[in-house]
Amino acid sequence: MNVGIIFTLSLVLGLVITLILEKKFIPFLMRIKMGQVILDIGPRWHKSKEGTPTMGGIFFIASITLVTLACGTYYVVRDGNWSVLITLGMMVLFGGIGFIDDYTKFVKKQNAGLTARQKLVLQFIVSAAYVALMAYKGYITTAIRLPFCDVTLELGVFYYIFSVIFIAFITNSVNLTDGVDGLAGSITLVVAVLFSVLSIIAGNMALTSLLGAVCGSLVGFLWYNINPARIFMGDTGSLFLGGFVVGMAYIFNCPIIVFLCGAWYVIESLSVMIQVFSFKVFHKRVFKMSPIHHHFEICGWSEHKIVRRFSIFTAIMCIVAYFAFK
Repeated sequence: MNVGIIFTLSLVLGLVITLILEKKFIPFLMRIKMGQVILDIGPRWHKSKEGTPTMGGIFFIASITLVTLACGTYYVVRDGNWSVLITLGMMVLFGGIGFIDDYTKFVKKQNAGLTARQKLVLQFIVSAAYVALMAYKGYITTAIRLPFCDVTLELGVFYYIFSVIFIAFITNSVNLTDGVDGLAGSITLVVAVLFSVLSIIAGNMALTSLLGAVCGSLVGFLWYNINPARIFMGDTGSLFLGGFVVGMAYIFNCPIIVFLCGAWYVIESLSVMIQVFSFKVFHKRVFKMSPIHHHFEICGWSEHKIVRRFSIFTAIMCIVAYFAFK
């Protein structure tokens, strides 16, 4: 079996399994009233989405995990490269943090689950464990490759500190991006295509099975998540996808590639930081609302327009990333 076949097989299986799970369980989530509570501080028209089933990330997490284990485990064992399963484990743990948060919201019947401190502590623990295991197995080094050149920057022990903070930052940035129907899923699908191309070129069968599963499962999820969404991924899905994006960068031992291919995630986080800083220091808001996708909503952009334009932006940045680290 060649790398193209394993990618196609994983993609099709991921798509089919996700669609089947959604078809079967979305009505169940509606019956148990596992609906999203919309905060009053968001755009007022988002109130119409209240009650839409959430925690839909469970569907693509289950699909991606099953397909990767079924199609990729043989190649992991054959090649002795466990980085794919280690990264998958990290992704699932981040999804688990999101699940705890979503389930707590469901039990409390309000849009307040884990506190920010609780989530951050759990994220730092998972990040540190991931970096430690990847370093112990020899899958990452302490040098960071700079874009558009063959120069590397040796960070020594500071690399590990940077990595723990960086992983948590990117994971939370993907979480912030999940505020418009289909936005986080569409952007992450584009990023997944970039890493799929890199994996296929490298001939990494195990990694390609994971990426095929991610691409197929996200397409299946977006079938029900594009506006008007019938299901939200919740923190369960967005934190899992955050772990995926940053995990791929570490598998390729090139973490800063995320600043290019995942530029929109970073912009979302920076918009929140700028807004908070500006309001606290100058008592003025830079944006009409943050994260920045809400700013464009209030400016009159439809959700479809936001998803299309930011996905195109991400596609362009992925092309730049490809040539920057080629």
